[in-house]
Amino acid sequence: MITQFRIGFLSACFVAVWSVITPSLAEPVHGLAMHGDPKYPADFTHFDYVNPDAPKGGILRLSSSGGFDSFNPMIPKGRPAAGVLMLYDTLTVESLDEVFSKYGLIAETVEIPKDRSWVAFTLNREARWHDGTRITPEDVIFSFNLLREQGNPEYRFYYANVEVVEKTGPRQVTFRFEEGDNRELPLILGQLPVLPKHYWETRDFTKTTLEPPLSSGPYRIKSFEPDRYVEYERVTDYWAKDHPVRRGMYNFDTLRFEYYQDRQVALEAFKTGAFDYRSENSSKSWATAYDFKAVRDGLVKKAEFPHQRLAPMQAFIFNTRRPIFKDSAVRQALAYAFDFEWSNKTLFYGQYTRTRSYFQNSELAATGLPEGEELQILKTLSEEFEVPEEIFTTEYNPPETKGDGNIRSNLRTAIQLLKGAGWTIDKKTKKLTKKDTGEVMEFEILLVSPLFERIVLPFKKNLERLGVEVTVRMSDSAQYQKRVTDFDFDMVVLGWAQSDSPGNEQREYWTTPAADRPGGRNYSGLKNLAVDALVEQLIAAKTRESLVAHTRALDRLLQWQHIVIPNWHSSVDRIAYWDKFGLPSVVPKDGMTFFSWWIDPEKDKALADDKASVQE
Repeated sequence: MITQFRIGFLSACFVAVWSVITPSLAEPVHGLAMHGDPKYPADFTHFDYVNPDAPKGGILRLSSSGGFDSFNPMIPKGRPAAGVLMLYDTLTVESLDEVFSKYGLIAETVEIPKDRSWVAFTLNREARWHDGTRITPEDVIFSFNLLREQGNPEYRFYYANVEVVEKTGPRQVTFRFEEGDNRELPLILGQLPVLPKHYWETRDFTKTTLEPPLSSGPYRIKSFEPDRYVEYERVTDYWAKDHPVRRGMYNFDTLRFEYYQDRQVALEAFKTGAFDYRSENSSKSWATAYDFKAVRDGLVKKAEFPHQRLAPMQAFIFNTRRPIFKDSAVRQALAYAFDFEWSNKTLFYGQYTRTRSYFQNSELAATGLPEGEELQILKTLSEEFEVPEEIFTTEYNPPETKGDGNIRSNLRTAIQLLKGAGWTIDKKTKKLTKKDTGEVMEFEILLVSPLFERIVLPFKKNLERLGVEVTVRMSDSAQYQKRVTDFDFDMVVLGWAQSDSPGNEQREYWTTPAADRPGGRNYSGLKNLAVDALVEQLIAAKTRESLVAHTRALDRLLQWQHIVIPNWHSSVDRIAYWDKFGLPSVVPKDGMTFFSWWIDPEKDKALADDKASVQE
């Protein structure tokens, strides 16, 4: 590791040299693609999925559940307020209609050499904080160091391969990387949220705060009451309001998030017009709860927006730090007690598809048997590490049922697996017991959403038929977050969102160092040397084809670890909204982005008149 003295020495001695030689090594560009060239040219004026002439104005009312006690979303502590990330601009912005491309925002141009061993960002001379102060390379350097040293654990994983960050010109900051291949890192660094040094250097970044922070984004905090509401106002002199990556976005003058006890209470509030827009995650509610007068009269629109984005792996996650879940055979056995087909038919109104891949709905998902480069990757890996034999012989699929509620055959399979792992049902107590120790299998399923109780209780009943003692624990959002942060759970319903271009974040999700880092996202506590090695190979992939092969190999290896019982996914976004909005004509592959909407003045007035006539 390079010492601070050496970093300072390099900065002092080579700032002038780098400003001269960088252009000869790499040409400044307006945007970067992970592989190939970005879609939009240097002179583009807006993304295709926005209305560049969308009017500004109006109040948008939204809902959130639980509560908040902090305006700092970048540390493990506290419950950040809804929408708070909108306060901060980043060096670059990702488009939603490409696999993985970034376009400059705070960074006017980006430079990288062919080997991607460093990246230099030249800042936009117009970039300003809300107090009018210019954003500087010193702010970028300060932000990087602060987030890596004191921010959420994910930042340490994302930026682990950065060796030096330094100012290399009046408006330029350069990140140089450790030896090795990490081709995604220049794009990852573009996601860096830039913080004002002159504001944060006099405050304790590690503590939660309800002091509205100085920021640079399209909105600032207008008013708030903890756990009740937070209101943001559009910054009318926002420095980037006409920037190509911002044009047509963030069109509402005021955003107000109202907090409700839970989503069911919020649904009832939505029906009365208390807020304007609702993304529905309950299949039951979508099927049964939207037959109310405002929908029938056309005042509320109920729409399904198709998307092509990668589905997250939502699942019942085993905490393998717990002794009873150490054995993968035990985890595999318990998966046979979850009857998705019955749940989908009876509880979900047939609206879902079973998830089987950590990269579902994409070319990255492992299906069939491995072949080509993926097969070679796994064979090479098996020569050095322990790799499940099934990877080469059997396609992974979650256990299936007929959907009629009769899962006897599945439970018989589970019992055989449990017996092989040393568990048997005690004849006297009828409890599943470890033969050599007498330990009874019992665990708790931790929940935060009441919606999941109706799903978990049939699962609990099936587990009890195996002799497993299960407790379902409903907790409030503050307690739930703390327990997840501390990995203080047996089983929890959570998930991992993925991108079409996986990379550094995989360290945070699956690797051994992340397993013992509180606040991280290796929820399962997975520690597997083959996974560790494969993640590093994936990060180093030089072509899209190689990235796909390595990701499929990782997916396959994770599938056979049995660290989760996969849940389900949908290929549409279910949205209900009061009919006051204008919508862009183009929906990007990642799905409708709400902040490209705007308030249509004529619709808004008509809606207000209709509501008034109903009240009269």
